[in-house]
Amino acid sequence: MTDHDPEREQRLIELLGTIHRGWRYQARNVPGLPRWWACRYQPVTPAQHAAGARDVLARTTVHRLAQALGRQDEITHIIRA
Repeated sequence: MTDHDPEREQRLIELLGTIHRGWRYQARNVPGLPRWWACRYQPVTPAQHAAGARDVLARTTVHRLAQALGRQDEITHIIRA
């Protein structure tokens, strides 16, 4: 299986939705743009943004998106204000 297996990608996105609940997920098939996008339901605070937190993430694969979401969780849990 590859990252372009639609059934596998969908299962992984559903799993991300249970792990990282503060995000909504979307696949985009636009040439030149990353395929997988995640947008926060609530924007980050200025302090979180300064520490590297983002409101929108875009990655070429579900696995890379999962890694980026994990890093975002680390930032927002460390910087609460």
